[in-house]
Amino acid sequence: MSNLDDIIKSRRDTRHFTNDAIPDEVIQRALQAGHYAPSVGLTDATKYYLIKSTEIKKAVKELFLDYDIKASNLTDDELQKVQYKALKLEAIEEAPLGLVICYDRSVLNNFTIGTVGSNEAVKFSAVCAAQNIWLSLTEQGYSMGWVSILNYYQFKQLLGLPENIEPLGYFCVGKPATNYGNQPMLQQLNWKQKTEKPCVEEILVPVSAPKSLREAKQSQSSDSTISEALQQKIDNKTKPTGSLGVLEILAKQIGMVFQSLEPKITKPNIVVFAADHGISNHGVSAYPQDVTRQMVTNFLEGGAAINVFCKQNNIDLTIVDSGVNYDFPTNANLVSAKIAKGTQSFLQCSAMSQAELELCFEKGAAIVNSIFETGCNCIGFGEMGIGNTSTASVLMSVLLELPIEDCVGKGTGVVDEKLIQKQNILKKALDNYSGPNDLQSKLAYFGGFEIMQMAGGMLQAKQNNMLILVDGFICTVAFLIAYKMDPSVKENAIFCHSSAEKGHQTILNHLNVQPLLQLDLRLGEGTGCAVAFPIIQSAVCFLNEMASFETAGVSRS
Repeated sequence: MSNLDDIIKSRRDTRHFTNDAIPDEVIQRALQAGHYAPSVGLTDATKYYLIKSTEIKKAVKELFLDYDIKASNLTDDELQKVQYKALKLEAIEEAPLGLVICYDRSVLNNFTIGTVGSNEAVKFSAVCAAQNIWLSLTEQGYSMGWVSILNYYQFKQLLGLPENIEPLGYFCVGKPATNYGNQPMLQQLNWKQKTEKPCVEEILVPVSAPKSLREAKQSQSSDSTISEALQQKIDNKTKPTGSLGVLEILAKQIGMVFQSLEPKITKPNIVVFAADHGISNHGVSAYPQDVTRQMVTNFLEGGAAINVFCKQNNIDLTIVDSGVNYDFPTNANLVSAKIAKGTQSFLQCSAMSQAELELCFEKGAAIVNSIFETGCNCIGFGEMGIGNTSTASVLMSVLLELPIEDCVGKGTGVVDEKLIQKQNILKKALDNYSGPNDLQSKLAYFGGFEIMQMAGGMLQAKQNNMLILVDGFICTVAFLIAYKMDPSVKENAIFCHSSAEKGHQTILNHLNVQPLLQLDLRLGEGTGCAVAFPIIQSAVCFLNEMASFETAGVSRS
């Protein structure tokens, strides 16, 4: 086969192979074709691993079977599940050779041409290499089958791949036993039909650019009349003055937010904003970046701590994709507010553009508005993102003009030498900054998509007179940003706990606020908000339901 058109048309994602061995010259020629593929910035970041071991193939097959069950449970209905189970989707043990095509994320530790718009360009280069290999094998009378139904974290562990090496999947390589009637296998089996022509549209006019970052409206000071009435109501309850401590302060604050002597919390909602961070490519976290995607999936499946606590306390939970380095299914039960697939590394360049920063505030505000329109008047903020404690630490250092050493903590569990390395990397990033000194420029340079969306959401919650529940360190940094834009946002905020993360109490002291709990939490996800919620409800309950001296006929002294 020599005509390029014919080679492209006959390329198949093969699941059925003969027992024929593959000559070394065939695979070497195919891998050389992969090496000829585009490589962003000429990084040569694509790596290849050959699998011939029967033991390894068996272990990979077990990973596939485990996730295949999970995939079948995600089908739309029982008929589709039956059809899915009938498909042959791998030939891991039958194919004579296994090929693992990977890309090396560590190339992003240095400036790389072509990655400023998206650091995923490194991954895209590896995909181009995979296609070249496929076409070369096809031209030589061989083929390949891509297996991606795997737990990639376990897959990496099984193969002993370094943390910076990310696999595209497992590729079964061999001589094809069939060409599936010269069509894709899934089409032959009537799973789906491939369209005859590509989908092509011409874009004729540009979409208008996002509006500039809105000026935070300064809220009017609260009505002194209702403040006095609330205090009188609290003091008239059947108890010594001040004996309910912080609950009395909470009750008054909630009454002031809702401008009511009988406030009620309706449809409470905790929103978890998730995004990836370019700085995570530099070893500042104990976990690989893919854990962000894995945890969002865990949220959607109801298995995380925040799911459990929200269920316990009858709190609605909203999950937001602010910028996870992954494409979630369009029917996933999450809010898509993706700015990009993770920020850039602020060790090398601005994490985001000014336009992206503005879009973060707009999307954060829009999300809170949509929740408010459902009847919610109490909103909690949570987050998820590998590397976001590093981002938050740098933002804290910038906003409070503190040494980075006073702001950096363990995050996901970085200790000892790793913690010193984390501090040094973040200090270098701060030292490298030579941009403008205004707040917006620094937020764009060092920010995270989920942190900025939370800040925008908090400002909108204030405008909507909603109660704002603030979780731990990262959420409090987001609040600090909102506070810099509109100090009155503090009137609506309840700080749910003091985190075990190093810089959190320092920010709370700066804001002159008292957190409700001290439980050494440092999980994030909004868990502190959910755990503190019963205490907040207790403040509302005593204000509305506890008897006064007059109604109970109890003497004051």
